[in-house]
Amino acid sequence: MLGSVWLRDEPEPTRARLSRDDIVRTAIRVLDREGLDRFSMRMMAAELDAAATSALYWRIATKDDLLELVVDEIFADALVPPPERGDWRDHVTVVVQAAYDALCEHSWAARLLASHGALGPNYNALIDRVESVLDAAGFKGTHLDSAVSAIFHYLVGSAVTDSAWLSVVRRSGMDESRWATESAGRMGVDATHLAAYLNRKSRSGPEARFASGLRVILIGLRPRQLS
Repeated sequence: MLGSVWLRDEPEPTRARLSRDDIVRTAIRVLDREGLDRFSMRMMAAELDAAATSALYWRIATKDDLLELVVDEIFADALVPPPERGDWRDHVTVVVQAAYDALCEHSWAARLLASHGALGPNYNALIDRVESVLDAAGFKGTHLDSAVSAIFHYLVGSAVTDSAWLSVVRRSGMDESRWATESAGRMGVDATHLAAYLNRKSRSGPEARFASGLRVILIGLRPRQLS
């Protein structure tokens, strides 16, 4: 089975009107509404109609296959055109920031990256874009590979960490401000600072931290070839 839906041929078309793309779009909608922990193939079958259930299992055999497909589809939104101006750092920033924004838009997706990512065409197209920008800037050989790895490890690590915080808050049933107030004392931190840390619109929130950290990484990178 080779362990991945991307390493197998797609099933032959049937007379069913439901396509694999239809199923993936429906799954994303269900995941956004219900979350990853509650998601199941049974829930998918209920979301679709009875006539479409057989098409679901014909086109996508397992839950793992479906999760691979949906997490890669999220990265389609990150395949934005490069900016018309700026240097290689500006170009990489646009691509990687778009990927982070896509993962934030669907917070469950970051949790899947460790187990269901990396082989899909959109994710690999994203890597190719960053790699081509760095290659044109003068990164070569092992240094090119290392630079790409550093950037994507930062992207994935940031998205997973931010998703983990959000999951904890959501499980509490509280909003971010109340959760920070209730939890700060037990954590030994200031409630105002904790609330700002969690607030995406705050200057010290996840989005601002990601953008600042990405700048630090890109400033530290220099085009060269490691021996």
